[in-house]
Order: sequence, then structure tokens, then C-alpha cells
Amino acid sequence: MKLQGDLPLAWRINAGARAIVIPVLILLVPLDRLVAFLGRSRARADKQPSDQQIAAWTDQRLHRLPWPWRHTCLRRSAVIYHLLRRTGRQVELCVGVKRDAAGALAAHAWLSLNGAPYLEYGPEATQDFAIVARFPEASRAIPE
Repeated sequence: MKLQGDLPLAWRINAGARAIVIPVLILLVPLDRLVAFLGRSRARADKQPSDQQIAAWTDQRLHRLPWPWRHTCLRRSAVIYHLLRRTGRQVELCVGVKRDAAGALAAHAWLSLNGAPYLEYGPEATQDFAIVARFPEASRAIPE
């Protein structure tokens, strides 16, 4: 799906800069501090793309970039979380862990809206993960 024609140029530039900066910050800044900054929500009056367009656009960009920008669930979730929160959507960023079939620890990051996984590839994507972090934390939520 080619979405660039549907997205305003100013939005693509702004979101593109965030898609480049956020994955690098994940390597440099403790996640709780970074997500507190990324989660500052602002309701914007200008026309925004749909949540699905934002997710698809982010996926396209991150799949094309090399490390440290290359697509991972945490990079994807952090970028989309920031873009959606800036448009006033009250999504949460969740990080969970589980043991895989071989007994190794596996981790996954995803977005949640109204307590349900949001913009995930399938309902099973978050199944069996025990949430170890959820942002914004209720006690540290940043006021709008």
C-alpha cells in the first residue's frame, strides 16, 4: 500500500524526523524516561492521517532503514506511540515477556487502546506475554 500521496508533506517530514531520532534514543536513554517524553499528548486541530496510515507509514520506513533504525517491535511501537500521542490519541505502550518453546525469554512491545492490543499484526501477537511495563504509568502520567 503506497500511502505517501495520502499524507501531507509537512506531516511526512515531521514524522520522518521522529522515525530517525526515536530508534537512536532507545539506545541512549532509559526507556521509562524516553517514553515519558514521547507520551506527551497534544490534541491537534489540523487534519491528521488515520491511525492505520500512521502505522503503515512507520512500518514502511523502519523496514527500509538499516540498524539502528531497522524495524523491531520496540522501535515500531515507540515511534507510533509518539506520533499518535501527539495527535491526542490516548494509546499506551506495553512491554511484555514470555518463555518461548525452547524456554528462552522472549520480549515484545505493542500499543494498547482501551486495554486491548492496537494496530498489531494479529490478535495472537501479544498473547501469553506478561506485561512488565506500561506507559504512561498511571502514577506518572503526564497531564494534557
